[in-house]
Amino acid sequence: MNFDQLLNQYFGTSDLSQASPAVQEAGIDRLRVDLGLATDRAQRFALWSLLYMLGQAPDLDVAFKEEADREAARNLMDLLAASGEDRG
Repeated sequence: MNFDQLLNQYFGTSDLSQASPAVQEAGIDRLRVDLGLATDRAQRFALWSLLYMLGQAPDLDVAFKEEADREAARNLMDLLAASGEDRG
């Protein structure tokens, strides 16, 4: 999954500033539903990552069954925090 593709799929644009608050809310709702339905670990991680960057991600123990996936998510959180992009 490509970041721009995810943004376009859920928000209709790759520039969130162009999406109305209603479109953003609807996109986040669809992301949450798709995360809950996703069985592919990579897809779940991509969806969770986007939700995290939007400040809407569920807790790691809710989102991921595998410890390796939770650790990867922690690494992403640390990288984003170090770059000043922490949104969670």
